[in-house]
Amino acid sequence: MYGFVNSNLGWFHLATALVAMIAGAFVLAANKGTVQHKRVGYVYVFAMVLVCGSALGIYNLTGRFGVFHIMAIVSSLTLALGMAPLFLRGLPRKYKAVHIWFMYYSVLGLYAAFASELSVRIPDKPFFTMVGIATATIFGVGTAFILKKRKDLDQIL
Repeated sequence: MYGFVNSNLGWFHLATALVAMIAGAFVLAANKGTVQHKRVGYVYVFAMVLVCGSALGIYNLTGRFGVFHIMAIVSSLTLALGMAPLFLRGLPRKYKAVHIWFMYYSVLGLYAAFASELSVRIPDKPFFTMVGIATATIFGVGTAFILKKRKDLDQIL
């Protein structure tokens, strides 16, 4: 199994990513604004901070700073922008939609990273093509899901 994950940091990254995936899926499916939604949402945020932070320390793929490090930074920004409306006092309620949209795309990014990680392990397949296909598929299906739920989300706001 050591060939699947190459370091203790890699195992930590995997474990926190799995926690974030479970919490993220729950938060997307749960009723918004409930105490349970908020608690599990904070578990997701904390796990994602650990996932993104640990991703910045993993270099065994190329040996240098690369596209996945950039995506960890983008993911951190998505997470921060998703949480910002919750902490800005006096913000008009309509701007709470920023929270919903950025958090949905934060979770989609996590699932796209997971799908990309799995797809690049298929032998003899082009690395960036597989990453592109996996990412496009997850974001396509996820965006369709979000747009389908948009009417429900608009009622929350």
